[in-house]
Amino acid sequence: MTENNKETFSYRVNVGHLSANPVTVRLEADPGERLAMAERWGVTRVDAVTAELELVRWKRDGVRVKGRVRAEIEQSCIVTLEPVMATIDEAVEALFVPEGSKLARIATDENGEIVFDAEGPDIPESFHGDSIDVGAVCEEFIVLAIDPYPRKEGAVLESPGDPQQAEDTPSPFAGLKSWKRH
Repeated sequence: MTENNKETFSYRVNVGHLSANPVTVRLEADPGERLAMAERWGVTRVDAVTAELELVRWKRDGVRVKGRVRAEIEQSCIVTLEPVMATIDEAVEALFVPEGSKLARIATDENGEIVFDAEGPDIPESFHGDSIDVGAVCEEFIVLAIDPYPRKEGAVLESPGDPQQAEDTPSPFAGLKSWKRH
């Protein structure tokens, strides 16, 4: 539970218990977690959230999280406000290193400016303490995949009138053209 008394989708994995052999973690959100997710995500309803992840040691003290997260959500159509169902099925891949690790440092050039390669690998995320919350990682991937403008199939936003008629109608500010500054 968070400080707002809303359930979070949390599953902490102790990094010290991981080895070079992959560990599989399966997650499923309960009704209380799904209700809280719907509110956090700004959707009408969350019917299901599941994930299957593989966690394995990366480099010396880092962790690679890889797998899939799936969600069934309902949103309101931006045109008709009718319910729109959406299925999210996203690949998850993330690297984590302990706070302060040199592997998480952002590369800079000789002038101290950040060097960013959009096609290159992501910089690993830092974790604090001895565990990673893979539930929060799953939720992040889902939120990024939610359509911000859901539209029911066939829903069309009708224009306020005929475009030609709109050109012929004088602007409400047309009378201001005759005003002169004194």
